[in-house]
Amino acid sequence: MAKILENMEIGHNVMHGQWDWMRDPKIHSTSWEWDNASPADLWKHSHNEIHHTYTNVIGKDHDLGYGIMRVDEDQRWVPFYLGQPAWNLINAFLFEYSIAAYDLQLKKNWKGRRDNPEFQAKAKQVIRKIRAQMTKDYLVHPALSGPSAPTTFAANLTANLVRNLWTHSVIMCGHFPEGVATFEKASIEGETRADWYVRQMLGAANIKGSPAMHVMTGNLSFQIEHHLFPDLPSNRYQEISPKVREIFDRYDLPYAEGSLPRQVASAWKKVIRLSLPNDSVGKVKSFLGFGRKEKGPSDNVEALPFSDDRFDTMAA
Repeated sequence: MAKILENMEIGHNVMHGQWDWMRDPKIHSTSWEWDNASPADLWKHSHNEIHHTYTNVIGKDHDLGYGIMRVDEDQRWVPFYLGQPAWNLINAFLFEYSIAAYDLQLKKNWKGRRDNPEFQAKAKQVIRKIRAQMTKDYLVHPALSGPSAPTTFAANLTANLVRNLWTHSVIMCGHFPEGVATFEKASIEGETRADWYVRQMLGAANIKGSPAMHVMTGNLSFQIEHHLFPDLPSNRYQEISPKVREIFDRYDLPYAEGSLPRQVASAWKKVIRLSLPNDSVGKVKSFLGFGRKEKGPSDNVEALPFSDDRFDTMAA
C-alpha cells in the first residue's frame, strides 16, 4: 500500500506541480524523485509534456498503447498485434520498468542508439535508477532485517508487483475502455484551446468508487477532471466533478464512467478485440461478446460550441 500511495497519490501529483503553490522544496515538482524505476525528469517529459499535450492522438501520445498495441480500428493491422493481450499482461507485471523503457522511446531510438549521445545519457540514467531501486529493495532492506532477510525480500518483491498491477489497471481504466475517443494527427491541426479541452474530455474515462479507492488511485479515478486541470490539487477533482459533468450533459457528450471491475474488463476487451484484424471482429464478436465502437459525439468534436473562458473559471 505504501508504494501505491507514494507513486499514485504523492509522486504522480507532486510531479504534476499540484503542490508547487506551497513553495515547499520537499514536495515540489522540480525536486521530487519517486520510488519508481523511471527517473522523475524523464517521466515528467514523456507524461506531462507529451501525453497531456497530445492525449489519445495516435502516433503522438506514446501512452496510447505504449508503442506495442493497436488502439483503434483505423490503425493498420499486422500479425504482431495478435500477441498484444500477452504483451499487455507482461507489461502489467513489469509496469515500472516498462514505463522507464517507454520514457526512453526505445522503438524510435534503438536502431540509432550508438550514434545518439542524448539517448545513451538517458539510458545510463535509467539504468542507474533501476540499479538504485533494486539495491534498496532487494539488498539493503533485507540486509538490515537480519534473520528476516528472506521475508523482507519477498515482501518488497510482492509490494512492487502489486503496485505494478494496480497502477497498470488504473492507467488502463483512464484511457483504454470502450467508448473513449482516439484522434488522428490531422484532427489536431489548427486545434484551438477550446478544442484541446474537448479532446481531453472525450479521451479519458473515470472510475466510480469509495473515497478510499479514489485516494489509492491518486484521484486518477477522476481522469477526465485530471486531464482538464492536470496541475489542480488532486483532492479538488471530486469537488469539481459535478460541474464538469454538467457541461457534458449540456452538450450531450458521453461522460465515460464505471466501476473498477467494469472499466478494467472493458479495457481488456478492447485490447483483445483490436488484436484481431477488423474483418475478423464480426465473426468472433458473437462468441466473445465484443462489438465495434459506434460513432458518437467524439466523431464530430469540431462542431462543439465551447468557449475557453468556461473552463478557466471552473477551478476558481
